[in-house]
Amino acid sequence: MSWFAKLKQGLARTSDRLTSGVASVFTGRRLDAAALEELEDLLIMADLGPAAAAEVAQNLRRTKFGKDVTELEIREALAADIAKMLAPVAVPLDIAAARRPFVVLVIGVNGTGKTTTIGKLANAYKRAGKSVMIAAGDTFRAAAVEQLQIWGQRAGVPVIAKATGADAAGLAFEALEQAQQANADILLIDTAGRLHNKSNLMDELKKIIRVIKKLDPSAPHETLLILDATTGQNAHAQVKTFSEMADVTGLALTKLDGTAKGGVIVALAKAYDLPVRLVGVGEGQDDLQPFEPEAFARSLLGL
Repeated sequence: MSWFAKLKQGLARTSDRLTSGVASVFTGRRLDAAALEELEDLLIMADLGPAAAAEVAQNLRRTKFGKDVTELEIREALAADIAKMLAPVAVPLDIAAARRPFVVLVIGVNGTGKTTTIGKLANAYKRAGKSVMIAAGDTFRAAAVEQLQIWGQRAGVPVIAKATGADAAGLAFEALEQAQQANADILLIDTAGRLHNKSNLMDELKKIIRVIKKLDPSAPHETLLILDATTGQNAHAQVKTFSEMADVTGLALTKLDGTAKGGVIVALAKAYDLPVRLVGVGEGQDDLQPFEPEAFARSLLGL
């Protein structure tokens, strides 16, 4: 199956909700104020957020108000508007060859898919001919370390790990030392995501960043926040919280295939202007891909 087909299939729950909603509003109907209001509500319920929904409705008001419109016309117009809105944040993760090893610090709450994302990235970079190392920095969860070791074995990538409960910052420091000695291209660092004790987590993240800067003042070169798309609007709170802890430089959205809230990417783009690096629509190794706004917008509207 092509990536576009996977994306379309993955976004089916969101697009089904949107397309059936658009069909119910615009079957044999002129675009009037009541129709625009219904459409705006529909977009908000698909988690596009009030700001994006209002902007899209306003554009339709400007171009098609008072005209007879078909459901397909509306979906095409919505997709074009959403793609335009997303284009500025669709910035792929660029591994700068001059920064070696390129350090990617992966953050996010437990359960968002951090470990799986790291595994998929390691596999993709290894296949692209890069030398990769992984630091199993979520030292509180033995399962996370084991999972990374399995991904590492599959991809042929070394995983630096310590006993459960070991100091995460110390492990990150050693991993970067080893990556420098091995002249590795990329070091992927996993971190804990226990938000129930935010101050501890904040201290730990700051310490990790502080110690790796002792070895490379420019590191981490990317701080990638992993968000679970199924959480919908709760993703906003996570962006806000983690931005207070670290300088988030990019977002990756996982589990788009399990949600009717896929529109949350649009809301996040409007609210935070952070680059969306990657989207995931499945468990397979190739199911994590760079974010393409047009493919996403058209899939979102079932086109």
